[in-house]
Amino acid sequence: MPQFDDFEIKMLDILQRDGRKPVSELAQEIGLSTTPCARRFEALQGAGIIKGFAAVLSRRAVGLMVEVFIQVRLVTHSDGSPETFIAAVQRMDEVSSCWTMTGDYDFLLHVMVPSVDELNAFVMHRLMRLDGVRDVHTQLVLQNIKGPGHVPLGHLRR
Repeated sequence: MPQFDDFEIKMLDILQRDGRKPVSELAQEIGLSTTPCARRFEALQGAGIIKGFAAVLSRRAVGLMVEVFIQVRLVTHSDGSPETFIAAVQRMDEVSSCWTMTGDYDFLLHVMVPSVDELNAFVMHRLMRLDGVRDVHTQLVLQNIKGPGHVPLGHLRR
């Protein structure tokens, strides 16, 4: 596991909450001058620890009223089905995230669509028709209590 000092841990914590914070303000908050703070910031980016910055959008404000998690089970794993499925999912705009999983299902998809009718069309006419898909299990999100989340950093302080 990489080693981080207190300045870097504070920096990462602050940037997760406000990625647009200027380096001068960041330096002041963590207790460094601007130049060493900027060097640490660039080093964290160069090491791939800071992967980038993005705007967090309200799905409802852009018309995506239905949010679901979909578990997908494939027929087999030995015929290229996983690779084919992954390639197809990467082209589906409705899928915001996809994970491979252990357990009864092979993949977990996070999907957002404008309506239940659009969800039905996505599941029945696109997802279920992909080669190698055996079955799906859909769970409707009623309310998002917490997230999208931050990366926990408490273990770095031990």
